[in-house]
Amino acid sequence: MYGLGVRRFDPELKQIVWEASRALALLDAERLEELARACQALNRDHVERAEAAHQARDAAGQMAVFARVLDATRANLTVMNRLRELRQGAMFYEPLALESGPGEESGNGHD
Repeated sequence: MYGLGVRRFDPELKQIVWEASRALALLDAERLEELARACQALNRDHVERAEAAHQARDAAGQMAVFARVLDATRANLTVMNRLRELRQGAMFYEPLALESGPGEESGNGHD
């Protein structure tokens, strides 16, 4: 029995097992049927809880991925808005013409 961990049983399940053993010893078929149905219901509840926990873990992982996608999207939107602002600013403010050297025309058409 080395290497086997001590398992903790659900108190309800432990009680059902005890009663089933007693009913079997007394050959109480009706009580055994009741206990079998109770056992099935209890197992179904455990499976449903385990499935719900599994789904919650999956959802948490998916939500974390979704949060990262939202952060990246938010950052991209910030960059796009900044680029739009820069482009709009370029439309409103023309860059200054470079000064020409002595004896050259400035090329601004106001000579």
